[in-house]
Amino acid sequence: MSMLTPPGMGGQYRITGDKYPRMRPSRRRGGLVAAAVASVAVLGLIGWGTLQLIDVFTGGDNPTVAGPAKHCRTRTAQAPAAHTAALPEPGRITVNVYNATKRSGLAKTTADELKKRGFRIGAVGNATKAYDKKVKGTGLLLGAPAAQDTSLRVLGTQLAGAQARADTRKGADLDLIIGDGFKGLSKQTAADQALTALTAPAPTAATKKSC
Repeated sequence: MSMLTPPGMGGQYRITGDKYPRMRPSRRRGGLVAAAVASVAVLGLIGWGTLQLIDVFTGGDNPTVAGPAKHCRTRTAQAPAAHTAALPEPGRITVNVYNATKRSGLAKTTADELKKRGFRIGAVGNATKAYDKKVKGTGLLLGAPAAQDTSLRVLGTQLAGAQARADTRKGADLDLIIGDGFKGLSKQTAADQALTALTAPAPTAATKKSC
């Protein structure tokens, strides 16, 4: 009987030889855990691959797929210019020039300059009693109601700061009444630029977002 054999166990449970059985944990449980981890990893890869394929074929616009935030760019486009009434050329506009100040000779010199710039000249002289010594600004431009958006605007390019007003006249002639603040007509270059802006207004800018 071996010294390792417990008393009373008898020969049936006697341990013989010089090797003893080892107490090892069951390999079955470890294999199941490894298989479960591998399955989860495989399913995760399959799901990720499916999402990538959906993103490729739909352009990334699938609302059910979460993706990185899009950055939209704002572009400025030129909208067509608004329609404006046809403006007459200076050669088709007749201007009467009146002096409402105490300074003499202003009506004649102003009329001569307007004529050089292509305007037709009508009457030239002192302003009537209704306006004489009563125009404090640069000048006053008078015309028929129909001239407010046409010939009055053209004449206004020649005298910056002048006030345009419609009266009850029936004819197409315009009046330029020189006021106390008058220092001369606008420079030729500035007047030409203002006239060009009237005949060819710049288009308005419109914004558009693109993603």
